[in-house]
Amino acid sequence: MSTEWNSLSLDSLGVLRARGADVVSFLQGQLSNDIALLGPEGSLLAGYHNPQGRVIALLRLVQLAPDDLLAILPRELIAVVVQRLGKFVLRAKVKLADDSAAWTVTGLTRCAPPPGAAASAPASYAAADALPATMNGVTRIDASLALRVAEEPGRWLLVSPLAQPPPVSGCSPVGAEVWQRLAIEAGEPQVYAATSEAFVAQMLNLDVLGAIAFDKGCYTGQEIIARAHYRGKVKRRLQRFRARVPAQLKPGDDGELGDGRSFRVVDAAQRTDGLCEFLAVTTLGHVDAEPVGGRAPAEGAPLSAEWLALPYVVPD
Repeated sequence: MSTEWNSLSLDSLGVLRARGADVVSFLQGQLSNDIALLGPEGSLLAGYHNPQGRVIALLRLVQLAPDDLLAILPRELIAVVVQRLGKFVLRAKVKLADDSAAWTVTGLTRCAPPPGAAASAPASYAAADALPATMNGVTRIDASLALRVAEEPGRWLLVSPLAQPPPVSGCSPVGAEVWQRLAIEAGEPQVYAATSEAFVAQMLNLDVLGAIAFDKGCYTGQEIIARAHYRGKVKRRLQRFRARVPAQLKPGDDGELGDGRSFRVVDAAQRTDGLCEFLAVTTLGHVDAEPVGGRAPAEGAPLSAEWLALPYVVPD
């Protein structure tokens, strides 16, 4: 089946820049992944947590130079993260700054056209052969950094200096909602201002997604996260649902499912057919709901939602 290349501007994402001789050792003591593994050909997903192990922000890290790192995360959280990390710099040779004004973040997708779409010759993306083929791989395309963030359908982030446009020749422009929908299908969490410090790391499946290194040294929140991993059973985790809702769901919304479980929304995307697909943290286990397309619940009533499988295995 032919595939289409699409590009989209991800204006909601910004860039935090961390540089200095001590940047790796400093972030190693603050973030959940092993920053020492970061190199010029790979990116890392990491969580920044409070002492109770709750996620303040998720950061996608990439290396400009051994002592110069970029972190991609929602713009609305950058000032908070810079301020909170800055309290721990002390004598370390590290400078933290919101560098969003100097960069653009572009999404790139490769996926089959939707069912029923008119047949057409797929666009030829000029830089396709230069994109990293492996998950979390990084390559340079002219002045841009290309990071692979999803397997199938393939998705990449292009992080480009503001003065040098991203290499998207041959791609069809689409709206940012396409990226959001694909991220939800892939079970990828995001943390926004409305959900910052709402979830412990494992509730967002960060352990399954490779964002936690359990064999590294201490970092903020590490004791709680390690205890949940080695001694406890995580009862509430990120899961995926589809439902017809009376109003658009948004991160931070909470409610009750038809089987009596409480839930809190992590991310949600409205579909053109009127249904909403969303990621929510709720108790593990599911009960089949009434058919999607049934009566929309009244405000405050339990939500009849169809449970959807994630593309990865969540521990019981």
